[in-house]
Amino acid sequence: MNSATQKLSLLLDEYLPYKLSVLSNTISGEIASSYSQRFGLSIPAWRVMALLGRYPNQSAADLVKRSAMDKVAISRAVSSLTELNYITREVHDDDKRRSILNLSEQGVDIYNQIVPLAREYESKLLAQFDDAETHQLNTLLLRLKKAAESLND
Repeated sequence: MNSATQKLSLLLDEYLPYKLSVLSNTISGEIASSYSQRFGLSIPAWRVMALLGRYPNQSAADLVKRSAMDKVAISRAVSSLTELNYITREVHDDDKRRSILNLSEQGVDIYNQIVPLAREYESKLLAQFDDAETHQLNTLLLRLKKAAESLND
């Protein structure tokens, strides 16, 4: 490595965005193993279902905004969920180019089976912390999110 490269090097393992990405991928991958084989869902597909379970009547664009997921990932997830009959797609009344997405009856059933698994996994993760630490973690994560959003303004 030359001196110019050394000046510009990045200690990736200490770089916050990288650490958060690795943590997110690790956590998502672990919980995904409990639902992917059983229900045929990818991580993005489950996220779409989770969003629609909490916020019905969303367009794909709404899901992109809510999740900060890539449009392509949302589009693929919506397509696979539609093929699995886990979501329904209806044309928006005011804008015929826009579809409104909701969980189907079968999707609600799957959602109701996965939510307890997700909550149990979250409980196991958070068992490492006492209530004050969990509150502090949530506060710090919210502050980081707001800081990241303000940097993009």
